[in-house]
Amino acid sequence: MCNYPKAFEYYEKAMKTREKIMPENHRDLAESYSDMGQVHNDLCDYSKALEFYEKSRKIYEQVLPPNHPDLAVSYNDIGQVYNNMGDYLKAFEFYEKDLNITKKVLPPNHPDLGTSYNFIGQMYNKMGNYSKALESYEKSHEIYEKSLPPNHLSLAASYICMGLVYKNMGHYSKVLEFYEKSHKIYEKTLLSNHPDLATSYNNIGQVYNDMGDYSKALEFYEKSRTIYEKTLPPNHPNLATSYNEIGTIYFTMGDYSNALEFFE
Repeated sequence: MCNYPKAFEYYEKAMKTREKIMPENHRDLAESYSDMGQVHNDLCDYSKALEFYEKSRKIYEQVLPPNHPDLAVSYNDIGQVYNNMGDYLKAFEFYEKDLNITKKVLPPNHPDLGTSYNFIGQMYNKMGNYSKALESYEKSHEIYEKSLPPNHLSLAASYICMGLVYKNMGHYSKVLEFYEKSHKIYEKTLLSNHPDLATSYNNIGQVYNDMGDYSKALEFYEKSRTIYEKTLPPNHPNLATSYNEIGTIYFTMGDYSNALEFFE
């Protein structure tokens, strides 16, 4: 687990020391501001995160060439904060700045470029522009396929992203197709009791539920539950959600005694 108070303490000490001995536009000071922004972002203090990331960005814009990779990272950091705040238009603005630099400085099949397209796809999806979301996700996925091993977890995540867009569009057969592709990678790369594998089973169960195939939904929900029970504390929210989903399926199927068992 991350020790955020300790990280904050050391980053703050480094920042204050650099503020005393360095010019106000020194690159190392920008790095300190970025570190402080990251900790505040991880702690969900987004206004403070944005404050420090903006300080970092202003220095980078003064001292770095306009297409420097560190400036792209800075734009991406700010985009993530706006994303976390739910301001998707502002997030898109900064993710696009990141992408514009990344396209210029990296080879066309570099996985980091795929990640930049993925962030753009996320914003389009959240803003309801599903055709543009798919377009960006497909660009991202094409790069991943060319640059990563066939069972890389980034490919699995990419399939999920495209599946989520199709889910928002109500195209459940396509959702299932992409979730199953993702699941095959998880089965090959993760331990049999890995929580992400449980989440994958759960996602597939949800699709079958949406399609009205309750027996198949129950099959995958049960696989998910089995892993959660082995790996999570008994009061974990994911386990409670799992029980509720299984109970709801039994209730929908008219099996009220089993439904009651899981609701309890």
